[in-house]
Amino acid sequence: MQRIKTLGRTLIFPSHTPFLHDHSLPLSHLDTDPNLHLTFRYLRAYTSTASTTSLDPFQVISSSLSHALPHFYPLAATLRRRPTSPNRLELWCAAGQGVPLVRAAADFTLHSVRHLDDLASPLAEQLVPDPGPQEGLEHPCILQVTVFACGGFVLGAAIHHALCDGMGGTLFFNAVAELARGASRMTVEAVWERDRLMGPRDPPRVDSALIYEFLRLEKGLLPYEDGVGGVARECFHVRDAGLDMFKRYLLEQSGLNFTVFEALGAYIWRAKVRASGIEGHEKVKFAYSINIRRLVKPQLPGGYWGNGCVPMYVVVSAKDLVEKPVWETAELIKKSKSNVSDEYVRSYIDYQELHYGDGVTAGREVSGFTDWRHLGHSSVDFGWGGPVTVLPLGRNLLGSVEPCFFLPYSTTSAHQKEGFKVLVNLRHSALPAFRQDMQVFSSSQDQWPSHI
Repeated sequence: MQRIKTLGRTLIFPSHTPFLHDHSLPLSHLDTDPNLHLTFRYLRAYTSTASTTSLDPFQVISSSLSHALPHFYPLAATLRRRPTSPNRLELWCAAGQGVPLVRAAADFTLHSVRHLDDLASPLAEQLVPDPGPQEGLEHPCILQVTVFACGGFVLGAAIHHALCDGMGGTLFFNAVAELARGASRMTVEAVWERDRLMGPRDPPRVDSALIYEFLRLEKGLLPYEDGVGGVARECFHVRDAGLDMFKRYLLEQSGLNFTVFEALGAYIWRAKVRASGIEGHEKVKFAYSINIRRLVKPQLPGGYWGNGCVPMYVVVSAKDLVEKPVWETAELIKKSKSNVSDEYVRSYIDYQELHYGDGVTAGREVSGFTDWRHLGHSSVDFGWGGPVTVLPLGRNLLGSVEPCFFLPYSTTSAHQKEGFKVLVNLRHSALPAFRQDMQVFSSSQDQWPSHI
């Protein structure tokens, strides 16, 4: 097995002191959602070019990171329990704090490992820091730069979800990348103001009935305690032809046009539940995030880098999901998007305020879905061009231990120029049946099998 050699770990400090006095920073009620009390891990892979052969990725990133940290200094702070509310987290910002940056090397090329486009490769786990729960609080942002023999490199990130979501993290990395490319200042100025912009109303109130439909209180139950046993991670390929055929089939059955997320999400959700053998009376949930940055009133400023999404759910019985036509499930997902409003967001935040210590949970049998194909991850350019591969390593998402990611192929994949890949986390016992259901998207048939 190919291994990565760790060469050292450096604490990167802000290039100048960003504050005069030690202080605490409150987080928003979206940041402190118990489902986000975890470290999310992902990587970006970059190839070397003729113009970058003389550059050291570690030096370039460490220098630009230092100059970005005065604007994003909470990433160097420490997460801790609030003295007045021990169930909630806050940030403690003090002098001498920095972001750990691991330096590592590989004596083989990125090409030899297909630029990490093979999601089953265990190598990926060595390229991203994996802090334990306590270290994840002490250092909520830990980075790793691994340089390969070809001159290409991988930037691995382990960031506590309480600090930001994927879009907030990309805003930070874009700022670092701008400085790395020689900019004298960042295009977008970072905005904190978490408690003011995303805090509860006074007094808090829950006016959206959907909150009571989706969430419940189970004191003592921790998020992600689904009891599903061992969970495997596997990649599936979705050809454009297979997906187009499926969407045409749904149009013929329902008269409705569905997006890729609605159609494929409905299919995968049903296939997962059916393969898992969940009892028919059990309520199962399709969970996904909706970006609220422009939806809330007033809109969040462009530099806001905190969590800016709320979960939305579709809830049905396992029996109905498996037995009803798949287009009906796709329609439920489509309709659910219109449920998100400023009132839903404010009610969600206020519900967290009213019941934070009561064990807010979406319950069991939650399947989390997210589409990474158009999130802007590929825009992060440190001078080597955008990343050729972006890969999430998280196994927990939106209260689910069986998340599903829609991902683009590596831009270097000569054999995969159409379609995309689906990274699925699923209990071991369900994999054989699930694999069989997914074959239809990679086959060359010209008609959708109506029995599926």
